[in-house]
Amino acid sequence: MREIDVVIAGGGPTGLTLACELAVRSIEFRIIDRAEGFFGGSRADGIQPRTMEVFADLGVIDPMLAVGDLGTVMRAYRGNEVVWEGRMAEPVEPTPSMPYPNPWFVPQFRTEEILRERLAELGGQVELSTELTDFTQDADGVTATLVANGVPETVRARYLVGADGGHSTVRKHLGIAFPGETDEGTTMLFADARVDGLSHDHGRIWPTGEGAVSVMPLSGTELFVVATTPPEDSDEPVLGYLQRQITESSGREDIVVREVTWCTTWRANTRLAERFRDGRVFLAGDAGHVHPPTGGQGMNTGVQDAYNLGWKLAAALSGTADDLLDSYETERLAAARTALDLSTALLEKHKRGDEDAHVRGPELYGLTLNYRGGPLSRDDRKEPGTLSAGDRAPDAPASTPDGRPVRLFDLFHSPHWTLLAFGAEHAGTVADLAGGFGPALRAFTVVQPGQLADRNAVVDSDGHIRAGYDAAEGTLMLVRPDGYLGLVTSRGAERLTEYWNALHGSRMPATA
Repeated sequence: MREIDVVIAGGGPTGLTLACELAVRSIEFRIIDRAEGFFGGSRADGIQPRTMEVFADLGVIDPMLAVGDLGTVMRAYRGNEVVWEGRMAEPVEPTPSMPYPNPWFVPQFRTEEILRERLAELGGQVELSTELTDFTQDADGVTATLVANGVPETVRARYLVGADGGHSTVRKHLGIAFPGETDEGTTMLFADARVDGLSHDHGRIWPTGEGAVSVMPLSGTELFVVATTPPEDSDEPVLGYLQRQITESSGREDIVVREVTWCTTWRANTRLAERFRDGRVFLAGDAGHVHPPTGGQGMNTGVQDAYNLGWKLAAALSGTADDLLDSYETERLAAARTALDLSTALLEKHKRGDEDAHVRGPELYGLTLNYRGGPLSRDDRKEPGTLSAGDRAPDAPASTPDGRPVRLFDLFHSPHWTLLAFGAEHAGTVADLAGGFGPALRAFTVVQPGQLADRNAVVDSDGHIRAGYDAAEGTLMLVRPDGYLGLVTSRGAERLTEYWNALHGSRMPATA
């Protein structure tokens, strides 16, 4: 029986993100998917700003930017008259703390292609036509039965992650309840189609008798996404139905639906698993939570699940205390609940016909999501600043002591913790940590122009670090591998050592 570290069931965005995270950390894994071929539809095409930051850390931001866009202007028509024009959100310029401030639109099949290419660079691949059919677990690991093309195989893994969608085999096998509701009266047909007679410079919305039909350019392709109410006769050919809907609602005979490349009928299905962990088995993505499409939260929440879990699994496999893995459920269950509340509220706006139902605000972007009060968040300052432990660690431009430009996100990149020590007086502590702790921690002093700056210093040349972090001189901020503040303290290196040892079950080297 072959033994590996992790089996990932599900090769969608969540499973691929987790696989990349594990591969970067040299964790042995297998990622399987029961499908015979890779997904080919647009489905979750909205990537939120926080997910863009995750993709930057994974090393896939450039191809994501190359194939996507900010989304097009939408125009609502009554006949040939434009009665409304706008966007879901008006684009804004990047700021020092937010390099990717806008949602970015990429068809899901392209997102998955890019993640698979990155995984291949890291030495991994998705095993198609391979299904998880059974598993048992004990105190030391999971014994799983995988069936590939009808041939069963028994695999022993330290951990199993179910990223296998809303109908998750893993969740069902564990008997984890999946409470929520399905509203059969709220449905929508989505189709990727080749459509003649329309330009790609804007999207169109035409009213129908029972709602509307929208035809939106699909980013980076020659296709359009057509959305409308499903046909009453489920056997009616989709292409013919879409043609009829568009012709009747627009009054135009020159618009021709040539081909439907993918389609799905969505039903209002909102559910959240009662727990995300059972021993050595975890749920991530749609296996743990399913969302309405309103607000673009589903895929993004799944990617964040994987980004939270990956470094914790790697730490556990290296001997870290099990409490670290417990934090996954605590943090991500609350995050998924928040995302569900946001998307459900937007769905209700659409059902009521609210005028602002199309508007998407920054509460959806994931940048303000935090783990304050969570098991890994410690902030012992008497007077907390704008940021607290559990918050996202913002980006900021700075410079090295020899004047080269650098960004904090560059320093955070790679699988390590990062210490930001505010003030030149921490130079000795930082030097000891940087020299003696190895790759698990990178430590930097944050100094002002003109202050003593050794090779471990970051010069806050334009004040953007202090503006973003609002940290007083002497403050230590420990950034987790997933870019959130774990510890914020004004009590010095001793507090840092206590935090690290409690989390990792091992001693940190002595500091000056």
